[in-house]
Amino acid sequence: MDPEIESLIRRADAADASAADQLFTRLYDELHRLAERNLRRAGDAVTLGPTTLLHEAYLNMAGREGMAFPDQGRFLAYASRAMRGLVIDFARRRRARRRGREFEITLTEGAGQSLRAGTDLVGLGDALEELAAVEPPLAEIVDLHFFCGFGFGEIAAMRGVSERTVQRDWRKARLLLHRALLEDEPAPDA
Repeated sequence: MDPEIESLIRRADAADASAADQLFTRLYDELHRLAERNLRRAGDAVTLGPTTLLHEAYLNMAGREGMAFPDQGRFLAYASRAMRGLVIDFARRRRARRRGREFEITLTEGAGQSLRAGTDLVGLGDALEELAAVEPPLAEIVDLHFFCGFGFGEIAAMRGVSERTVQRDWRKARLLLHRALLEDEPAPDA
């Protein structure tokens, strides 16, 4: 990791507001990419622009006390989680106005393997919150891989484990999310 970013993270963790602003500026392009990725995943359900989403997430993060990030990856994962929360809130408000429109979300593992969930973004957000309550490390892998776009090797290096361990945890997280999404589906009329 870039030593300057490492220093900015430590200073921002120590409640240095100027360091937090500098960190945001240094990582702006990457954060903007995360915003675009979150909006692409939401499809037509959200009409926000990536810059608006990014700035809303920044305001959300800047207003929180006691946040600490040991490294750049975890900072980006938190930022992505904040963006995901905003997208889900926006989708909830929009759904309340339009009732009943759903869209497809695909958790892609690569090489054509995917977990398809005929559910809305709100359902996925709720399932991720449930997963975070039960298995926080698995929810973090979903954030890092699916929402932030980190590869399994990068996540393994961040966590100090093997890539195979991360892949195994990813499969487990997908299974648990799939199960939670299926439980939330209404039962078909007999």
